[in-house]
Amino acid sequence: MSAIKDVFNQLKFYFKKYGFFKTVFKSCIVLFWSIFVPGGRKKYNYKNWIKYNEPTLKELEEQRKTEFRIKPKISLIVPMYNTPVDFFGELVNCLLNQTYSNWELCLADGSENRNEEIENICKKDSRIKYKFLNENKGISGNSNEALNLATGDYIGLLDHDDMIPVFAIYEIVKCINENPEVEFIYTDEDKVEGSAKNRFDPHFKPDFAIDTLRTNNYITHLSVFKKELMNKLEGFESKYDGAQDFDIILRMSENTKNIIHIPRVLYHWRVHKSSTAKISDAKPYAYEAGLEAIKDHLKRMSLEAKVEHSGDIWGVYKITYKVEENPKVSIVIPNKDAVNLLKQCIESILEKTTYNNYEIVIVENNSENEETFEYYKELEKNEKIKIVRYPEKGFNYSKIINFGVNNSDTNSEYVLQLNNDTEVITKNWIEQFIGYCQREDVGIVGAKLYYEDKTTQHTGIIVGIGGLAANILQNVPYKSHGYFGRENLPQNLSAVTGACLFAKRKIYEETGYMDERLAVAFNDVDFCLKAKEKGYLIVYNPYIELMHYESKTRGYEDNMEKKKRFNDESNLFKEKWKSFIEKGDPYFNINFRDDSDQYKVYSRKVKNKLEGKK
Repeated sequence: MSAIKDVFNQLKFYFKKYGFFKTVFKSCIVLFWSIFVPGGRKKYNYKNWIKYNEPTLKELEEQRKTEFRIKPKISLIVPMYNTPVDFFGELVNCLLNQTYSNWELCLADGSENRNEEIENICKKDSRIKYKFLNENKGISGNSNEALNLATGDYIGLLDHDDMIPVFAIYEIVKCINENPEVEFIYTDEDKVEGSAKNRFDPHFKPDFAIDTLRTNNYITHLSVFKKELMNKLEGFESKYDGAQDFDIILRMSENTKNIIHIPRVLYHWRVHKSSTAKISDAKPYAYEAGLEAIKDHLKRMSLEAKVEHSGDIWGVYKITYKVEENPKVSIVIPNKDAVNLLKQCIESILEKTTYNNYEIVIVENNSENEETFEYYKELEKNEKIKIVRYPEKGFNYSKIINFGVNNSDTNSEYVLQLNNDTEVITKNWIEQFIGYCQREDVGIVGAKLYYEDKTTQHTGIIVGIGGLAANILQNVPYKSHGYFGRENLPQNLSAVTGACLFAKRKIYEETGYMDERLAVAFNDVDFCLKAKEKGYLIVYNPYIELMHYESKTRGYEDNMEKKKRFNDESNLFKEKWKSFIEKGDPYFNINFRDDSDQYKVYSRKVKNKLEGKK
C-alpha cells in the first residue's frame, strides 16, 4: 500500500507542476520500460556507451606501439582460495592480451589442495608468479604473501574471479606519465555475469572524496598504489578480512594527497552466487570488518565519532561525530508574510531540536499583513528569537542573508541559513550539522530535503548540469534509491542549497559574504564554490532531514522581469565560474549526461572529454 501511495503522490505532484499532458506522457514512458523492458533502457544506454567510448581494434594496436617516457612495472597482486579454474583462466587471458606489457601477476594460493589446471595456466607466461602456501592465511595474509612477490613500481589490487579490459594497464601507465607524482590511482567499474560481453551496472565514480569514502568504499577496484606508498602502509591486516582493501584505502588517504581517479571502466566485477556483486549481504562479516576499519581510521585521525551501519544499504555507514564543547548557532530565516509557513517552521525548530545553544534570527523583509507583525510580537517573547528589519525594498536573498548574519550574535560560531518554507524532521539536526562542520577541513554542510509528497527535493547540487547547476536526484520516492543510493550517502559535493545551509561563521568573512549581485539565483552555489576555493570541504548529510515546501512564498520565474533577472544572474554565474564549469564538477563523473539530474549515462561518444580529463 505504501508503494501505491508513493506513486499516487508523485503523480499528484507532477500533475500540479507540469499539467495533464506531460504527466500522461511521462507515465506512459515509465510504464513501457518497466513492463516490457525491465532495466532495458539503462542496459541499452550502457551498451552504446561501450560502443562509442572504448578503444577500437585499431586504437588497441596503436596502444601496443606506444612508447611511454616512463615505463613502470605494474605488479598485480591476487590472493587465491579455491579459485574456479574457468574464472582464473579468463583473468589470466585478459592480462596476456594487455596493450601494455610491463606487468607481473603475483599470486598467493591458500587453497586446501593444489590444482594442476591452475598451475598449468600460471606457466603460460614468465610474468606470472605463483606461490602455493600450503595453508590458508586468510585474504589479508594471502594478499601479503602475493605482495611479497611483487617487484614492480606500482601495486594493483585484483580479485581472483574478476577481469580487467585489455587496455586497463595502458590507461594506468598513461595516467602515471601525465601525472608522475601520483601515488594512488583508482578507476570506474562495472559488473559482468556469464559471458564477458554481458556487462551492466556501471559504477561511474566521483573524484576523491574523503567523506564519501568514510561512509562507503566507493573506490574498491581497480586501485593502484605506488610501491613506496604501499611499503609505508606495511601491507594488509587480518583483523579487516573481507574489508582489507577498504582499510588499506583509508590508510592510504591518511598518507597522501596525490590521488587520481581515471573516469574509465577498467575493472569488471564478476557476478556469481557467492559474490557481494550479486547478493549484497552474501558476506556479512565483510561489512562488520568495514565498520571496524572506519572506527580505527577515525581514531588515527583524532576524530571522535560513533560509527554504525546505515540500516538502509549494506556497505554504507553512518558516522555521528561527537560535538565538542557547546558552540552557539545562529539560525537565520528570511521572511515576508507567509505566517502559516513561518509558524510551521519555527514550531518544528522549537519542538524538535534537541540542541540548546542556538538563536533564531528572523529577517523581516517588507511584510504587509498585520497578522505577520502580530506573530512577530508573540515570537519575541521567546528569548531565543529576535526579529531584525531588513531596511531595503524588494527581494535580494544574498543581501538579506548577509544582513541577518551581521545582525546575529557575533559569538555564535556557526550560521544556519534556513528558508521559512521548511519543516524540521530530524531531532538532533543541529548536533549532526556541528559534528561535521567542527572539523577544520569542512566549511559547509547541507541536508536532505523533501517535497510535499516526500520525494527528494535536495540531495546536493552538481555544478555544470544544464550549463549551470542543479539539485541532483530529485523526485526519488521516499525510501527508494537512485544511482547507487547516492541520495542516502553522506558525501562531499561542490554545493548544497541555501534553503538549509550550515556554515562556519568565519566562512562569510573569508569569502566576502554572499555575492549580492546574485539576488535570487545561484547565490548558494556561488557561496559554496567560494568556500571550496578557500580549501574547505562541502558535505551533504542525508541523516539530517527536512520538508521543503519550495517556492511557495516567492513563486516561480513567471513574468518577463523575473525571467530577465534569472538570465542575467545565470550569465553572471557562468562567467564567474567558467573555468570550474568547463573543467567539470569533480564529484560528477564526466560519463554522466549534463542535461539530467539522475546520473544518466551518455549513450554517445564522450572521448574528447575523457581525453581532456587530467
